[in-house]
Amino acid sequence: MPGAAARARDFTICSQMLRGKMLESPAMKRRTLLQSLSGITMLPTTAWAASLPKADPASTTVYELRVYHTYEGKLNDLLKRFREHTTKLFEKHGIRNVAYWTPLDEPAKSSTLIYILSHPSREAAAANWKAFQDDPEWKSVRDKSEENGKIVEKVDSTFMVLTDFSPPVR
Repeated sequence: MPGAAARARDFTICSQMLRGKMLESPAMKRRTLLQSLSGITMLPTTAWAASLPKADPASTTVYELRVYHTYEGKLNDLLKRFREHTTKLFEKHGIRNVAYWTPLDEPAKSSTLIYILSHPSREAAAANWKAFQDDPEWKSVRDKSEENGKIVEKVDSTFMVLTDFSPPVR
């Protein structure tokens, strides 16, 4: 097992290598590089991980996972409605769009939209949804998009909070 001085030297060399300084140096020899690679295992990964930004534990922000199951052949109608209207109406009512997905594999691929929203708090979520559902523009958009039949068969909704080890959501 190498002594403290050797570990410190290896750590310094590895740190410089990771920052790109040693690889630019003409004095860097292949043997020095190979000998110092063992020092990479000594990098303080816990210190690095601790330095990553974390979610604010005092935050009241809640996230909402929503899964929409459409009637057969209606997913494209739903995606169009979200793309052209719904996401903008969410923002109008204080509902932040985080991300949207569609599955890659059948049977969900042709009938499922998955997305995450955020709200300042659980109470705000309830108020935001009420304002959204009461919005005449939303009612008009929904009714027009459903002229050829209902689009959404079922909605699953789950409210969530970030864990203390979660990276912040952008």
